[in-house]
Order: sequence, then structure tokens, then C-alpha cells
Amino acid sequence: MKNISILGATGSIGRNTLAIVAMFPERFAVKALTAKENIELLADQIEQFAPELAVVYDDASAKKLKTILPSGVGTEIMSGENGYESAATLNGVDVVVSAMVGGAGLLPTLAAIQAGKDVALANKETLVMAGELVMREAARSDMEIRPVDSEHSAIFQCICGSRREDLRKVILTASGGPFRNLPRERFPLITPRDALAHPTWEMGTKISIDSATLMNKGFEVIEAAHLFDVAYHSIEVVIHPQSIVHSMVSYRDGSVIAQMGIPDMKGAIAYALSGPERLQIQIPSPDFTTLGALTFEAPDMDSFPCLELAYSACEAGGTVPAVLNAANEIAVDAFLREQIGFLQIPQVIESVMEGHEQVSEPNIEDILQADQWARRSAGQWVERHGGGLGI
Repeated sequence: MKNISILGATGSIGRNTLAIVAMFPERFAVKALTAKENIELLADQIEQFAPELAVVYDDASAKKLKTILPSGVGTEIMSGENGYESAATLNGVDVVVSAMVGGAGLLPTLAAIQAGKDVALANKETLVMAGELVMREAARSDMEIRPVDSEHSAIFQCICGSRREDLRKVILTASGGPFRNLPRERFPLITPRDALAHPTWEMGTKISIDSATLMNKGFEVIEAAHLFDVAYHSIEVVIHPQSIVHSMVSYRDGSVIAQMGIPDMKGAIAYALSGPERLQIQIPSPDFTTLGALTFEAPDMDSFPCLELAYSACEAGGTVPAVLNAANEIAVDAFLREQIGFLQIPQVIESVMEGHEQVSEPNIEDILQADQWARRSAGQWVERHGGGLGI
């Protein structure tokens, strides 16, 4: 029996994780759940899975949750940063599923690692912001970080049983998002509703926008560099609209190993929880007789400059990736609020990165300070230059 804590239980990854737990009650038990604002769904999850601890964003949300839950529920309710850390380090927890959105996931995930918990990592921002520090702590704590992103799960599976010194290149696949074939001249007219309509994957709001700009793929480049200890220039991104090949690894003898499956996050989550054993999770294999062609193409860096910005941040290292992440979060939020246009998202990020004084070998305080500075700077950019969509 594995005891699980889920940071971000009401998001897409959290809901899919709980679906797997429900399939295998004899193998998994839920000890802690956290959420931010979706209190009603969290209350339903608490009733179904009876965790010891549930954590929400603030005291007002905690009070609301207590009023919704029926009397007799034995789950302890906490709020705020201390609550999230408690959920990440709870005694008896074997695996922490880190699925919070954005930079908010860094400190709870780091706390879990320092407490010696194995981590199933979906919060890519943890490694984007503080990859070297986090991987160093993981080695010191002698715990395992298992990827939940479908691409990194694919790489993880492809390198098993092979010698690391034989690896030539990691190949990350990307669907290309909803605007892969959209003429560049129509980009100023893109609305948040357009950008949220992902062609193949069901994802949360923020990650859907990141997929539309290809920033999500840029984050995955940085994450892969840290997870698999490979140089950023050995990580290639290719557009694969069918989303059947989840990623590939190329070896020095010319061989390429690919991991394939239909677009469903439960496969990667289940492998993170149980691998190398594969659970019977009722996901069909692709029907290759009906799929048609599987196609691959290079990403258009001119139309999607966020990917190139991420490569630049990865090359620079230090606090620059944390700045990239923070500026992106502010820019995406401003776009969703219709304060800036789609094309202004990379403009915000590039401007903030250019104004940053890098710390080359940061500690956690340096990273958090860079994060806060970048958020302020990005917010100021939006105030000065934002004017709504269609700019």
C-alpha cells in the first residue's frame, strides 16, 4: 500500500491521479489533498477518499470548506503556505504528487524532497526555477523524482536499460497547439478562448496558454536538462500534431527509441506511481491501422518566440529561468484578463529577462527574490504597454 499526498488535487493531474487511486484502492491510499479555490470539488474528494489532511489557499477558503463538509468528517483542514508544507511532509506519506500550478509549487515540492518523500512531479516550474538546487537536494535525501509530464515520462521509459553514455539526443514532441497553422497576420486577433482550445490534450487554463505559445515546451526543455542531466543543446523539440509519440531518445549508434500511446495523462501518472510495473488502467493502445500518417516538423521559432526564450534561459542558468517563469505567469494572467494581446506575452518575458541582474549560483532565497522581482517588473510592463487584445 502506497500512501499518497496530492498537491493540486482539483486540477487535471490531481483529478486523474484520484481516478487511478479509485481503480486500485488496495494499492493506494490518500493521506493529504490540497487545492486553491475549487472548494466544492475538494469537498467531494475529501468525502470520497477521507484524507487525514486537506489544505486550501487562505483562511476564508478553509472556513468555507468546513461549512460544506458534513459533520463527522475527520479530515484536518489547514490553509496557506504552512498547510501546503504540512501536506508535502506528512508522516506516513510515501509519494507526493506535485501538481500545483506555477511557481507556487516550488517550496512545497522542495519540502517534500527534503523530508525524504518520493515525488511524482507534474509541477515543471519546480525544476525550471530551481533545477540544480532541487536535484542536489534529491540526491542528498536519497529519494526519487519521477516525471508525470507525458513527455518526460516517455523519456524516462526510453532510457531504462540503456547506458547513459550512449545517449546522443533527447527529442521532445509537441502538438504545436491550436495556432500551428494559423497565419502570422491573424495572431493579433487571438483571444483567450481561442488559446484555451487545445487540439489534443485536456489541460488546465495556464498550461493551455503555455502550450499555445510553446512556452510549455520550453519549460520541458529546462526540466529535461535537469531530470536527465543532459545539455540543453542535446534536447530537440519537434512538432508532432497527432500526439501519439510522446517523446524519443536518440543513441550514438543511430537508434531511436520512442514511447507511444493515446493522449491520456493517466498513463504517465500510473507509471510514476507504480513503474516499472504497468497498471491495468483501461487505456487502449493506439490502433495503428486507423491512425493514418504520423508527421513531424520543426517548430516555427519566429511565430512562437517563447520557445527560443526558454532555450536562452536554460543556457544562461542561474536565476534567469526563475525570471522566465515568473514573467510568463504574469504575462499569461494579463492575457487571460485581456489586458495584453497574444503577441505581447513573449514581449513581456523578453523585456523582463533583459532587465534582470543574474545570480549565477543562487540559493533558494536568491531564486525567490528573482521570482518576486520578475513578477513586479512584468506587472509594470503590462501597466505601461498593455491595452487589451488586438494590439
